[in-house]
Amino acid sequence: MNCELCRTNLDAYVDEGLSPEELGAIYEHLRTCRTCAAEALAHLQMKRETRAAANARFTPSAAFRLRVEKAIQPERKPLWKIGALPVWMHGVGVAALAFLLIAVSATVSARHAANDQAIAELLDMHVATMASANPVDVVSTDRHTVKPWFQGKLPFAFNLPELKDSAYKLLGGKVIYFNHSPGAQLLFELRKHQLSVFIVQERPGWHPFRPASAAVSEKGFSVESWTESGLRYVVISDTSPTDVHGLSELLRAAASQ
Repeated sequence: MNCELCRTNLDAYVDEGLSPEELGAIYEHLRTCRTCAAEALAHLQMKRETRAAANARFTPSAAFRLRVEKAIQPERKPLWKIGALPVWMHGVGVAALAFLLIAVSATVSARHAANDQAIAELLDMHVATMASANPVDVVSTDRHTVKPWFQGKLPFAFNLPELKDSAYKLLGGKVIYFNHSPGAQLLFELRKHQLSVFIVQERPGWHPFRPASAAVSEKGFSVESWTESGLRYVVISDTSPTDVHGLSELLRAAASQ
């Protein structure tokens, strides 16, 4: 795929409208062309900002509207029950229930929107890393070199797995800033595919990610996320969910040591 064809397909790429074959071709081109990768990142950021603006307003679904309409319909009650209360209080219970349903639904919707925005931001960081001429600040395949490099730069520590008997290769890492807090981005390689591992510190009242025990597909990338000892791990790559899950299992084992 050349640059002209790649740029022609960028809108379809960010809208997830490409076939698996076309996605594979555009990934291979972005891996080697920093100009197109930067333009793809700009398209992704614009879509993320547009989606965030759209999600700022809660719009109930048709099914939710139907439940609310049924809930506020007057219920037939015995005359002695109706007469025991003042007229102005007859609809208080129904109104309170409707308000509670709306509040719960809006909270769930807001959490899903926060999760989507957080994943989109990390996806953008991963794409930017692939397009960078210097993707990491500490370059080493030795975990005993990479891990100490982060000491004093982060308010937390983490373990890295032993990869000698695995197909994964550690390339290095760098410090990132996510949600106004420092974190780590580690870069791994598997069969010419790059995998980003983001590690950030969980904070009270901040839950932007849905729990996931296995890799899922997000905009053509495989993503897996979990919490371990107060740290949030997110693994992202354009390789298969099985490959992402394999690295995640190695990281889980290292974190429990």
